[in-house]
Amino acid sequence: MRADARKNRDHLLAVAGTALAEQGVEVSLRDIARRADVGLATLLRHFPTREALLDALLRTSFDEMTARAAALETSDAPAEALVSWLRDCVAWTTEYRGVTVLMAAAIDDTESALHASCVALRAAGARLLARAQDAGTARTDVDGTDVFALVAALAWLGDQPALAPRADHLFDVVASALLTGTAGGDA
Repeated sequence: MRADARKNRDHLLAVAGTALAEQGVEVSLRDIARRADVGLATLLRHFPTREALLDALLRTSFDEMTARAAALETSDAPAEALVSWLRDCVAWTTEYRGVTVLMAAAIDDTESALHASCVALRAAGARLLARAQDAGTARTDVDGTDVFALVAALAWLGDQPALAPRADHLFDVVASALLTGTAGGDA
């Protein structure tokens, strides 16, 4: 990619990141182009679909969350590793209002630009869960798909103004329910 094209692409991603954080994933692509002071055609040349834009924006974060899970897999405390990753994943997911809907849909849509990243993220959570299950510290009646769904549900709470103040408390309730030997967590 030419240097000027790379600069334009990076500028579009920076502007899109701000717009998405402010307005959520339904922000108008036309609005993003206007904010970036480029034409819509320029935006679409770099990112032909909303999902392609989101994939480019989120790929680094997806990769970081997947790498974080891999690092936590070597931790001495499987239950704490699972909860730590879950908390980080929920916090990251709430940065872009509405992204959980796209992530959930992308899991089953192999044509989605987000599919591979979402599948890798779900697999990372599943490995942490399996490790905690093998250690006898996590419920055995949940799987990686359930963990992925819980991330989406907990992130959704953060998107709801009336419920956001309860999000941390409800995270703790859900996390304790995933674990064995904690209140509500015995399977």
